[in-house]
Amino acid sequence: MLQGFSPAADNRVLVDMSTSDDAGVFRLRDDLAVVQSVDYITPIVDDPDLYGQIAAANSLSDIYAMGATPVTVLNLCNFPSDKVEISTLRKILAGGYRKVREAGAHLLGGHSIRDPELKYGLSVTGVVHPDKILRNSTARAGDVLILTKPIGTGVITQAARQDRPVEKGLEEAIRSMAALNRAAGEAAASEPGVHACTDVTGFGLAGHALEMAAGSSVEMVLDLKRIPLFTGVLEQIGEGVRTGNTESNREATAARLKQGGTPPSEHVEVMYDPQTSGGLLIAVAADRAEAMLRALHAAGAGAARIIGRIVAGPGGIVLDWSESR
Repeated sequence: MLQGFSPAADNRVLVDMSTSDDAGVFRLRDDLAVVQSVDYITPIVDDPDLYGQIAAANSLSDIYAMGATPVTVLNLCNFPSDKVEISTLRKILAGGYRKVREAGAHLLGGHSIRDPELKYGLSVTGVVHPDKILRNSTARAGDVLILTKPIGTGVITQAARQDRPVEKGLEEAIRSMAALNRAAGEAAASEPGVHACTDVTGFGLAGHALEMAAGSSVEMVLDLKRIPLFTGVLEQIGEGVRTGNTESNREATAARLKQGGTPPSEHVEVMYDPQTSGGLLIAVAADRAEAMLRALHAAGAGAARIIGRIVAGPGGIVLDWSESR
């Protein structure tokens, strides 16, 4: 859709949309670049304050995925003019504001429009040294893959809407979605050996891994047995719970996806599940992977796990279920 809309040639543009990166980067000085991103979502939970927290954490995640620090934000409010009380809208904004302050950023204002469908999020500006940008297109063969949060938010929240018994999994998912990727982002930016990073959101783990693989011209082998999941996700998939975007995510990866072994269908299906405020997917040199994992755990990203490896290949992903593992 954006073909032909690339910025004019300018060596100050360090990252644009051409590699499907998480944010754009523009160099201001030799030692300073600004990182810009924008995102908003429809309500993922019923509680307005929690919705605000999750939407803000989701928006801030792109900045952390680039190895940057968020500094300012603008609210983006698509609010219905009726059916939703002002007090509810204020709770959404209050939840978002607390996450902004937790990130150490500053709310400068925003924009609101009347919209029949409720949406909220942030436009975020961050800063980074031009030599320390993390990208999703610079992974290397031989790297190890680390994921910092479990997956399955789409399935779990959809199951909750259907009044299915997913209380434990929903509690885990809400806690995870509301958690900033700040600790993980700062660890990725400071630990040696990190070559690439992205956050896992609407395209699902398979989709975002494929973006990294294609952009880096490598093959990613994802060990399905190691990928962390929220409680009850596989059971709900087995009972037919899906989100509206699962099928489109599957179709988007089909041409460059292979299976190693014979994985159970539920383990494959969860790879296409769209995530809200998911974790970071980090490609790190193999000899630094355990140190990176320890740093993530020490920083507070306790759910981080090694989930795969990168090999030379044509830019695809392998969903691995090798019996020897």
